[in-house]
Amino acid sequence: VQLQASGGGLVQAGGSLRLSCSASGFSFDYYTISWFRQPPGKERELVSFLNGRNGSTYYTDSVKGRFTISRDNSESVVYLQMNSLEPEDTAVYTCARTFYWMSPLGPLNQYDHWGRGTQVTVSS
Repeated sequence: VQLQASGGGLVQAGGSLRLSCSASGFSFDYYTISWFRQPPGKERELVSFLNGRNGSTYYTDSVKGRFTISRDNSESVVYLQMNSLEPEDTAVYTCARTFYWMSPLGPLNQYDHWGRGTQVTVSS
């Protein structure tokens, strides 16, 4: 089982990035994939998730209307399209999986596999 987050970079405020979470060794159908971010000096926060079983999605308030989570089953990738980026979005972003029946907003120890982080830096 492996998750790999990629797609970060440096972008000006108002710009866009698309992050990818590439998965191998398991089927999305049984898991929820969540995107987390950790800004410098701050705690990790859940940004968005997609339930592979029923397709339900979630966005934290600060990214609603700007970020979109989606998946490509054929490529086993979950994307996080980030538009209208703000300096406050600067963080290390990573993806993780939990079983689809779990509440992704619950304790972090429910996540059994994490991808390596990818840095997103938004300049003002």
